[in-house]
Amino acid sequence: MCGGRIDIAFILRAFLGGADGVIICSCWPGECHYVPEGNYNAVSMMNLTRKLLKHIGVNEERLKLQWVTASEGIRFADTVTDFTKTIRNLGPLGSYEGLEDDDLKSRLQQVTKLVPYIKIAKREKLLLHLKDVEAYSTLYTDDEIDQLFKEIPSYYIDPEKCHACGTCRRRCPAGAIDGDKNLIHIINQDRCIKCGTCYEVCPARFSAVTKLVGQPVPPPIPEEKRKIVRKPKEKG
Repeated sequence: MCGGRIDIAFILRAFLGGADGVIICSCWPGECHYVPEGNYNAVSMMNLTRKLLKHIGVNEERLKLQWVTASEGIRFADTVTDFTKTIRNLGPLGSYEGLEDDDLKSRLQQVTKLVPYIKIAKREKLLLHLKDVEAYSTLYTDDEIDQLFKEIPSYYIDPEKCHACGTCRRRCPAGAIDGDKNLIHIINQDRCIKCGTCYEVCPARFSAVTKLVGQPVPPPIPEEKRKIVRKPKEKG
């Protein structure tokens, strides 16, 4: 498939699936077969993912992107051979990094869950198409990624404002909102992917969803207090 189709989640899932290294081979810049910028999207996504791996303690050399066309068989073979040597020198995923399997898996799962939030937060940079491909290597800094994780938001539905209209529940891509027609909605924080969809779609007249950064999420309202009793409409 086109290198521009590569997603952060694909790469992280490969590592979660047991891969010790991931290599992406894409058309040369300016020679994309599908859209003119597909390979630029690939290099931007790859560099961001390398920084995410570094943030969680995984050696970023385990992820590589190489420009190779379908006609460059020798280049492809040499690329794979060299990358295989690099991965063999690093050893199995986690061994070089000094991470136990459970700890490594937990870190990868946490970042994978945050991919929607990360892509929204870095949307402007991910959409950039720089003429100098080498400039992508400096597009994302370590400090920037550290700050990104410090600013991870949480979302909370204020039970005093929720009218159980169901808008946020229907639009949530992760199915993280529990509720019904006459039942105050609650966000399942374990399932929430931090995308902010609920915050964006909550009707302005209610403004029931609050975005929280750097503070704990209030506990959910008790089940017995979630029922909304609506007054019958008066007949005119």
